[in-house]
Amino acid sequence: MVNYKDRKRVAAQLRLIYSAPTEQGARDALDAWTDSEIGRQYPAIKRQWEVAWEQVIPFFAFPPEVRKVIYTTNMIESINYQLRKITKTRGHFPTDDARSLTR
Repeated sequence: MVNYKDRKRVAAQLRLIYSAPTEQGARDALDAWTDSEIGRQYPAIKRQWEVAWEQVIPFFAFPPEVRKVIYTTNMIESINYQLRKITKTRGHFPTDDARSLTR
């Protein structure tokens, strides 16, 4: 888990990995992460990337524009999931119409 005050810095540096133009560029960015101050502070993040690397590699077969759509879509799906979870557990709605709008 990343400390709240470090989240922007961590996200900015990790963006260099997944937005790299090639697989080798991503590998170099991941290695640079390890050598960085923030990378030394959060070594578990590199381990997670290493474990998932075989699933990450196919991502680099797509051009950068397509990759952006892929990860943006995943982010949108995540937000939709969170909204569905919140509305499902809410338990009551003022009207039946309000409930049907959340599905």
